[in-house]
Order: sequence, then structure tokens, then C-alpha cells
Amino acid sequence: PPWGRALSANFPGGGVSFRAGEDEDLVFIERCLRGDTGAFRPLVERYERLLFSVALRMLGNGQDATDAAQSAFVRAYQKLETYDHGHKFFSWLYRILVNECLNVRRARRTFEPVDPMLAGTDDTYRSAERAELRTAVQAALLRLPALYREVVVLRHYASMSYQEIAETLHV
Repeated sequence: PPWGRALSANFPGGGVSFRAGEDEDLVFIERCLRGDTGAFRPLVERYERLLFSVALRMLGNGQDATDAAQSAFVRAYQKLETYDHGHKFFSWLYRILVNECLNVRRARRTFEPVDPMLAGTDDTYRSAERAELRTAVQAALLRLPALYREVVVLRHYASMSYQEIAETLHV
């Protein structure tokens, strides 16, 4: 890929703000469409953590989430000329990611337990309790129909407003 690096399953730093810079997204997209392949890198950097987080919540496995997020970026880059500037770039990118996650789930066709990387690192009782709760929440998310899961993930893990969720999901 032109942005020159693979996604990492470990994202240092704080939360991601996908609302900031939506106008910048259009500038980078236009530059890409004019042949500046390096202009895609800031888009990857802006959204990689959010896409990974959403994919992790939808798939329950860190490696699958990394693969789905990276595939979504590759597909978005390949199909950038089809992006409708009348909609938010993140909404378009999100739909691509959801399709990638559905492809992963279809390919494996079995329920896989939550990735142990979600558990805490110390051996205290509280850490074990939190890990158990995370596992239960992740398992419950994976049992939800895809549309409901998307709403929960976007609201509670991507911190989107209800209006932003409605726009993203076109409902």
C-alpha cells in the first residue's frame, strides 16, 4: 500500500477523533485522485485506531480485526474514485470495514472466543473480574444481529452521537 506500513494491533496514545478534519479528508482524497499516493497516509493515520476498534468489537479477535481494518483501507484506496463527496468519508470507509468484517465472519463460520489480549495484565482479583466482564460483553456483542452490534459499537466504542450513527448507517 502507498502509505507504507501495516496496521498495528497495539495503538499507543489516547482516543481517536474522527470528527476533526473532515474537510481535510476531502483535500487528501482529491490529492490521491490526482496521483499523490502519499496523501492517503494521513487518512490511514486518522482512522486506523477507530477502524481496528470497531473491527475488534465486531469480530472478537485481534488478528482478524487487524486484517479486516487493513483490507478496508486497501479496498478504500483502490475504489477511491467511487467515493461520493456528498457523504462523510468515515461513513463510506466504515461501510467498507463492515463488509470486510462480514467476509471474515463468513469465512470462519464458527464462534471464536474473545481474544485473551482484551484481559488485564496483572493477576489481581479485580483484573480477573474485569477480564471476565470484557469477555461476557464481547460474547454478548457477537450474539447480536449485525445491525444492532454496529449501533452499540459505534455508540459505546467509537463515541459517536446518535445523529452520527444514523448518518453512518444510513438510517
